[in-house]
Amino acid sequence: MAAISALLILAVLIVVSMVGTGMADLDFLFGVVFPYAAILIFLVGFIYRIIRWAQSPVPFKITTTCGQQKSLDWIKDSPFEAPHSKLAVIGRMLMEILFFRSLFRNTKVDLKKDGPRVVYGGSKWLWLAGLAFHWSFLIILLRHYRFFADPVPFFVSGIESLDSFFQIGLPLFYITDAIILIALTYLFLRRVADPKMRFISLGSDYFALFLLLAIGVTGVLMRYTPMRVDIISIKELAMGLVSLKPVVPADIGSIFYIHLFLVSVLFAYFPFSKLMHMGGVFMSPTRNMANDNRVKRHVNPWDYPVKTHTYEEWEDEFRELMRAAGMPLEKEK
Repeated sequence: MAAISALLILAVLIVVSMVGTGMADLDFLFGVVFPYAAILIFLVGFIYRIIRWAQSPVPFKITTTCGQQKSLDWIKDSPFEAPHSKLAVIGRMLMEILFFRSLFRNTKVDLKKDGPRVVYGGSKWLWLAGLAFHWSFLIILLRHYRFFADPVPFFVSGIESLDSFFQIGLPLFYITDAIILIALTYLFLRRVADPKMRFISLGSDYFALFLLLAIGVTGVLMRYTPMRVDIISIKELAMGLVSLKPVVPADIGSIFYIHLFLVSVLFAYFPFSKLMHMGGVFMSPTRNMANDNRVKRHVNPWDYPVKTHTYEEWEDEFRELMRAAGMPLEKEK
């Protein structure tokens, strides 16, 4: 039901953009107003969430480690598993962000029907699909920078050359276009095929997957099928948005506005969704704190002097009233 609801919401969004640009002639609304609004919501929402996380009290060292902490010289420590310096913390964080190291090491428990018996296993397929999706998404995002810059930066051309090394004709075939759709499909099938995952999955989990899949599919349709669009006009629109002098060229194509509208929805939805783990990973105290409890005493920065009111003080304040009410007293005066 959650997946169906998410799919219906996505269908409504697509229909709205189709009707808006195909029948109502609202190209300026979908090509300029919505993208600007989405970027504004994204920036404000992203910064707001980061500030809220930064203000959260962290009274204790809550590093999650699986190795020996640095202590005596004759005890072998694990600087990578239990980093005790900022440099080691940065190293562990980079491995987490770039290669999802904790997911690679993740283990899961399953109850097999034969027996029944408990079995332990890894999550390597999930790790591989997650890694493939995130890296493909980043590369595709960088490739799109060619629409917002003139001349096109050299690194964008380099990324395109590497991404299209499977070229067998025209247009260039970007391998990341295929990888991201395969990875997203796997992540979706994993949720519906596994009863446990299906039980804990919310509509928001499916909506994010469907939205990303729809953005990928519309992008592929524009590039590799007869539903191609005018690239020159798209670049003119993109450059107008970046320079704050928006223009809406005619006859770009409805498929492009559907793609752009879904991207706008993604940007606006991002700060309020689980997708914010992109920024949250940097704010996680289990990842960004050094495991140096044996070297430094961690002082709670929120441990300010608290004004107390003891029972003795309280009884002094209300003694006469308590006596009049017949309540027992510890002191008569």
